[in-house]
Amino acid sequence: MTYELKTNTDSRKSFYGKARVETDGNETNLISYSTKVATIKGGKVTVHGTYSPTTLRHIKEFLIQNGFKADSKGQIIKDYC
Repeated sequence: MTYELKTNTDSRKSFYGKARVETDGNETNLISYSTKVATIKGGKVTVHGTYSPTTLRHIKEFLIQNGFKADSKGQIIKDYC
């Protein structure tokens, strides 16, 4: 299943199709632009890189929507990279 990431906690109205979520079995991936940037598998998060400020916004939104902490870039790198 694939769907566009919504902006539930971000101040922007939309990510304008630049961020999508792909779910396959027990793995959920965040795709920012055309790059896989984060994965949730077995209740564990792996962030593959924060890349740009916009991609970091996508990652933060994805983590929060899935019940994970996403306070800052430093916290995300420390906890999930």
